[in-house]
Amino acid sequence: MAARAPFEIAGMIVAPGTSAEIDLPVSILPDHTPVHLSVEVFHGKRPGPTMFVSAAVHGDEVIGVEIVRRLLRAPQLRSLRGTLLVVPVVNSFGFLNRSRYLPDRRDLNRCFPGHPSGSLGARLAFIFMQEVVLRCDFGIDLHSAAIHRTNLPQVRVSPADAVTSKMALDFGAPVVLSSALREGSLRAVAAKLGTPILLYEAGEGLRFDEMAVRAGLAGILRVMRGQEMLPAKGIAPARAAPHVCRTSNWLRAPAGGLLRTFRAEGETVAKGDVLATVSDPFGKIETHLVAPDAGILIGRAILPVVNEGDAVFHLARLSDEAAVTTVGNLASQLETDPLFDEDEII
Repeated sequence: MAARAPFEIAGMIVAPGTSAEIDLPVSILPDHTPVHLSVEVFHGKRPGPTMFVSAAVHGDEVIGVEIVRRLLRAPQLRSLRGTLLVVPVVNSFGFLNRSRYLPDRRDLNRCFPGHPSGSLGARLAFIFMQEVVLRCDFGIDLHSAAIHRTNLPQVRVSPADAVTSKMALDFGAPVVLSSALREGSLRAVAAKLGTPILLYEAGEGLRFDEMAVRAGLAGILRVMRGQEMLPAKGIAPARAAPHVCRTSNWLRAPAGGLLRTFRAEGETVAKGDVLATVSDPFGKIETHLVAPDAGILIGRAILPVVNEGDAVFHLARLSDEAAVTTVGNLASQLETDPLFDEDEII
């Protein structure tokens, strides 16, 4: 068998069976500090797909950075087939400022495919697309809820996309949500150009959540196993099949005031269940937030003070309402899921 060719990126050569950290120049800050898009490349000895994993497209969604840190230390990567590109922080500007956005308040995830002479976001998006995304057969992009919200571990797939649907089932998150593609987003542009992307959502902005981190890491390894990039040893299968939800929407505060929630992310609810109550500061007026349909709570607000119309619960609907009674609390199920074999320490 002929030796596998090395992997070339930004003028750097990564030999088969080795890894290298590559810094792609992006910009220079006003104080003359250079900014790079840093990529860790693992180039396996044996042929296989090329995949990327990225985090912190939104700078305040730090949970993905921790997932990536653990992935880079995973012993399973020593048996890698194919090539893995890992980007711990895409939006360095937002990450350093603990902000979702770029310095000009643009959302990087609406700047794709980017342009080499456009805005800062367009230039960063262009470099990421050209040097990482379009070199890959598929990818996983890691996200969390925004600040003051939290998400149940879940994966988002493109409607009618067989590739991301298989990746989602392999990933093993509690919920798979079919999510429409948004113009200018990484997922939408990459899909149009032939690189399907699975999106993972879990936890809260600017916070770590151990359950969400472990679920994310285990899911990535399962996807790599499903694509025959890794052997099965040391990668435990998910305990239960994920629940596939076709639609979801945010339930909003019926009034402004003090919010008391009675349900948490991961719980299933029936139509008519009281999920929360909003009270005025004097305690004289109380307004209930009621579930309009049966489903699974996949996200919620954390702040106890709300304005009328604020998003409070994210409800995903199951196609079979009777199934709601059998799902239970998905968050508690995930806590006991054997994410790895007991003798594996990552």
